[in-house]
Amino acid sequence: MPANSPAILTAPPAPLDRLRNGDLPWPFQLAAIAGFALLTAAGAKINLPLWEEVPFTLQTVFVYGSGLFLGAGRGALAQLFYLAAGLFWPVTAGEGSGFAYLTGRVSSGYLLAFPLVAAVCGYASARWNSFWGSMLSAELGSLVLFLCGFHWLYAALGSLSWGEAFYYGWIKYLPFDLAKIILTAYLYQLARKQFV
Repeated sequence: MPANSPAILTAPPAPLDRLRNGDLPWPFQLAAIAGFALLTAAGAKINLPLWEEVPFTLQTVFVYGSGLFLGAGRGALAQLFYLAAGLFWPVTAGEGSGFAYLTGRVSSGYLLAFPLVAAVCGYASARWNSFWGSMLSAELGSLVLFLCGFHWLYAALGSLSWGEAFYYGWIKYLPFDLAKIILTAYLYQLARKQFV
């Protein structure tokens, strides 16, 4: 149990920790990194029309999950692979690809923050690895995601006030994001108990 962490946020070591600690053979680690990049791409295609400017997808389940399961470095790498794939294939919520497409949308701030979000989740969950700790770690990642996303949205649209950008780019999504965080933390804890 990590020192100086409340007991409610920490859990005993589990075999799954070998993945995030880099203790498994490199082909397995590489497969896990690629797997989370593919899962993020698949999650992007599950799109609910909450607001046209910022798509609501299941991507962030796998962005948060890549940090929790793989740790900070490998989680960020999985999301960098995902963004790199977007240079060549339509792996985002839209149908386009390429550098201009990835960086030229009003929602690009969320997308480009994915590696940092995964890194924050992974870093925090190295210390906080219980269910509640995983939720807190993912919430910190969510904070980074929405800070980057709504600032980019405000700058890219130009027609919204700060308050409108804050509402449409952050507040409106909070209940759905919390549900995704709970799901991700639950799946991570379930895997920690099952993985041998």
